[in-house]
Amino acid sequence: MPQPAYKRILLKLSGEVLMGNQQFGIDPEFVAELAREVKAAKDTGLQLCLVIGGGNIFRGMAGAARGMDRAQADYMGMLATVMNALAMQNALEQLGVDTRVQSAVQMDQVCEPVIRRRAERHLEKGRVVIFAAGVGAPYFTTDSGAALRAAEMQCDALLKGTSVDGVYDSDPKSNPDAVRYDTVDYDRVLADNLKVMDASAVALCRDNQIPIVVFSIREKGNLARVLSGEGTKTIVQKGA
Repeated sequence: MPQPAYKRILLKLSGEVLMGNQQFGIDPEFVAELAREVKAAKDTGLQLCLVIGGGNIFRGMAGAARGMDRAQADYMGMLATVMNALAMQNALEQLGVDTRVQSAVQMDQVCEPVIRRRAERHLEKGRVVIFAAGVGAPYFTTDSGAALRAAEMQCDALLKGTSVDGVYDSDPKSNPDAVRYDTVDYDRVLADNLKVMDASAVALCRDNQIPIVVFSIREKGNLARVLSGEGTKTIVQKGA
């Protein structure tokens, strides 16, 4: 089945991807490499939104597991996503790509608040919009934030760039016989608890008929290949 041409997508990157080969934090060289991939995608005429996680700096769930108040830990995680968004903005603008960061937690000195109609104008003017701070509330992951923004901005697809090249029937890191799906239904993902995104994010994409494309962002040039209908990936969609 040929992949439909996308006009507007939301690219969700895990915070861990920004670490490169480091143990934590932001690797400027790897962020610059990611920015080049994003620029190449944008240069095809695509309208692009980004959401970046914060796990390379702080993860709310992990903080809560160590005894922190969950809401407090989640707010710290939201601030980490703003730091990542600013790092990506800097890398993109060094390549001449006009970029705007919109944060769900208001901080006017460093970025805009999330305003949907303003974000629409930015996309129409050829700017990349990076949404930060998740949904602005604790107990929601950046996956949920990505699904929400993809629905809000009427994106044709949500692309999730991770460290694995798709969705498997079991963990490929612990099971060498794990089988990768080419396509899989939203309901199958939810029923089998396949680790694509959290359940609320998958349900939100299902209810708004937004396909989720899972691929490895660590493989150089893979974003362009996936967007052209090639490359190794899994598409989560209705009736797969």
